[in-house]
Amino acid sequence: MSEPIKDFTTVVPFWQPRVAPVILENATDEQLAAMKVTVSNTKIGEYTLVLAQDPETLQQRTPLFNGIMYSRGGLSRAETELGAVAASVVNQCIYCAAVHANRYNELTKDESVMDAIFSPSENDDEDSPISPRLKALLDFATNLSQCPSVATKEDVERLIENELSIGEVLDLVLSASLFGWANRLMHVLGDPLPKD
Repeated sequence: MSEPIKDFTTVVPFWQPRVAPVILENATDEQLAAMKVTVSNTKIGEYTLVLAQDPETLQQRTPLFNGIMYSRGGLSRAETELGAVAASVVNQCIYCAAVHANRYNELTKDESVMDAIFSPSENDDEDSPISPRLKALLDFATNLSQCPSVATKEDVERLIENELSIGEVLDLVLSASLFGWANRLMHVLGDPLPKD
């Protein structure tokens, strides 16, 4: 078996569960109902099949996740993904950071921001591709993820100075907070492995 990936990447790794996933053909009606609303328009993945071991929780989790990450209005999809990446970096969740960095890159058609986040020593402030707005978003989500009380009124004021509405700030809080929980769940349930 391969060793888990330890370095941040925008290449989505394979996620190897430690807990046996539900076998779709053997799923109960309750498990099937809980898996009905998937996170995206893709097949049901290993992570969802593991979460289906607790269908009641999965049935609550998926609409919450979808509402935060895919809602219309408020913070842009790319900036919502940035909040997820910031939390995932703080929490050292390689898999979540890769998934959401990859989505950010797809949405923005620009890999330079994620490259700068994952290799900060290679970018000084003058050459950084991270705009003041994105830096404010990243700093706030990072502070919030380190410890909620580290995120200050000044952080929020900086977001507003960079033209975020209070609704967009709330969306950022929700994105970073969701991944404060999701990262820890990913750590316990499985490992990011290189794709063969």
